[in-house]
Amino acid sequence: MKYRIFSVISLFMITSVMVAQEITLPALRGFKMEKNYPVFNPGNLWDFIDGAADNYLSYDFLDLHVAEYRKWKNVIKLEVYHHKNDIMAFGIYSSERSPSFNFIGPGTQGYTADGSINFYKGDYYVKIRTYSQKEKVLKAAETLAREVAEMLPGDNHLPAALSIFPAEGRKRNEETFINKNVLGHKFLTGAFKANYSLGPDDFSVYILKTESTGEAKDMVESYLKSAGIEPSEQAGGKYILTDGYNGTIFLTWKDNTVVLISGLAKDQADIADKYISQIIK
Repeated sequence: MKYRIFSVISLFMITSVMVAQEITLPALRGFKMEKNYPVFNPGNLWDFIDGAADNYLSYDFLDLHVAEYRKWKNVIKLEVYHHKNDIMAFGIYSSERSPSFNFIGPGTQGYTADGSINFYKGDYYVKIRTYSQKEKVLKAAETLAREVAEMLPGDNHLPAALSIFPAEGRKRNEETFINKNVLGHKFLTGAFKANYSLGPDDFSVYILKTESTGEAKDMVESYLKSAGIEPSEQAGGKYILTDGYNGTIFLTWKDNTVVLISGLAKDQADIADKYISQIIK
């Protein structure tokens, strides 16, 4: 099947609706726990993280519990963000992760960076930080991280969709989940993304799994129609789009799966086909 070439430009939009749930935070030996914060919800999250709240809300944020652990002047701050499901928790976690961080346990995946320990497990994204450089305080923060991870429900498996991405050239710890506005388009939602380096070429692969073939078809049609063209009636197809924001986009869809590749030139369809054929059989 040959690619067809079109152009597209889009707008941005973020929306989300959630509810809250109570949890019990663990004690930390030798430290006094203080809970002087309310349980934050989608309506007041801006009061705590201001401009960053929109990103959390885009991943179906439900509630946030905050506590401080004090020992003299030493303070360890704990933030437990609850999201709709484990994919959303992975999404917000991966949006703040860098491959240069020091990756460790606990939880499903976590890292340390500049006095912070961040990890996700199940439906939760956990952030622990201290400004103290004392070894005992840093060790206490690690202990707290382990205890919180043990307390939280959920397993320690990364989203199964990540295993679909081809291995060749895949950049480690750069996989993400984008819930809204994939590639900046409001009609593209729910994409796992992996970055690749193959020889001189750097590119990204997006996999969007929908609930039904009809939903995938609607998504693709919206993308194509915004380029001013009418898609074919067949249940699948290949296209090359010249996206006004993202350059050349290779798009392939079949059944309930849509695959997008950005970062390659139009004359590199052979590379796009090589990766797409490993995802869509």
